[in-house]
Amino acid sequence: MTFKIVQYQLSFPATAGTDVFDITGRVREKVSESGIRNGQALAFVPGSTAALTTIEYERGAIQDLVDAIERIAPQSLNYRHDERWGDGNGYAHVRAALLGPSLTVPVVAGQLALGTWQQMVLVDFDNRPRQRRILIQISGDDHPVPKERTEQQGG
Repeated sequence: MTFKIVQYQLSFPATAGTDVFDITGRVREKVSESGIRNGQALAFVPGSTAALTTIEYERGAIQDLVDAIERIAPQSLNYRHDERWGDGNGYAHVRAALLGPSLTVPVVAGQLALGTWQQMVLVDFDNRPRQRRILIQISGDDHPVPKERTEQQGG
């Protein structure tokens, strides 16, 4: 059995609003490219105004997420960060902190172990356009797990 770690970088063009990107397909491609059969895929977004999570990526659920985040950390509030730095993105820092910068998904038999309607998403909150990077680190082994080790033992 060979344990390895493979790293990739993805990039997405964010606007000056709340953007939600489905990154699942691109992460799946990287898992396949890595040759890792069993382990995990870690996604991390450098920066403090974007986050990663999972959701069913469909228009209604995405809008519900955006609306819920606006209710939790409204853009219209006064944020102390804005008073200090004057950049007007205090809300983006709070929103990103609530969701978090990373996401780990198991890799089983060379596939992401996501639910049927579950997608990995990047959520960018910042108030200026940018190229948003995601670092992907896939780790594990490149051999199949023997069947007897994958079944739950009774007892």
